[in-house]
This record gives sequence, C-alpha cells and structure tokens, in this order.
Amino acid sequence: MGRADGDDLRRKFLSACDVGEGALGELAGRFLVSVGWGKKNSLQRNRIGQAERVPHRAGRKPHAGVDVPQQVRVWIAAQPDLTLAEIQDKPNRQAAVKLSIPQIWHLLRKMSLQLKKSLHASERDSEANRRQLAHL
Repeated sequence: MGRADGDDLRRKFLSACDVGEGALGELAGRFLVSVGWGKKNSLQRNRIGQAERVPHRAGRKPHAGVDVPQQVRVWIAAQPDLTLAEIQDKPNRQAAVKLSIPQIWHLLRKMSLQLKKSLHASERDSEANRRQLAHL
C-alpha cells in the first residue's frame, strides 16, 4: 500500500489548476500523479474548501443523529421490555430516521444498554419448563 502524498504536492497541483497552466490530464503528467488523483483532490477541494488532506476517521459512521440515542434511552427507561423491532419502528415513525436492526444493536451497545428480552433466554426457559413437566 502506498503512503499518503504530502499536502505540498496537493497545494502545488491545485494552484496550477487554478492558474490554468493546463488541463487536468496535462497537469497530472507534469506532477507525476494519476488523473484520478487529480480529479479526486480537485473535487475534494471544491466540496470542503481546503487543499490539505482530510484525515481518515476509522470505524463505523454514525447513522443516527444526536437526538436519537437520547430518545432511545428515554424509551427503554419507560418500557424496558422493548424489542429491537419496536425500537427500530419508533425513530422511523417519530423522527423519520430509518435504522436497521444491526444499527440499533450497535447503538444500544455503544450506549451500554441491554435489552431485557432475549430469544435465547425464552428458549432456555421453555426448555426447562418442558423438562419439569416431563418429570411430573
């Protein structure tokens, strides 16, 4: 994997584009970079307004706004036996925010909240009840 190019090369390339020293393909050849690199950096500068490299933010990107985690905490405090599907439905109806079940699950883990209902626990309980009834 290649290393990141320095900001000085980006600035020189973009300033040459601004002055009109040539087309993007010609400038790419002159600066020994690919045309795709030149397009990407030109579009980035037009989009965010800076020539410097944008630092990479690793990890999962948040899909819910700032209000949704606070609201989910309120819902779970009020009704601790909500299922993931019920939690998923509430922001969709109330805030027009569509979150998938895995996104809800990740949100709950990030907030250190646990659901009271567990499918596995209910299966274990029903299996234990069956065993008790069989011994009677």
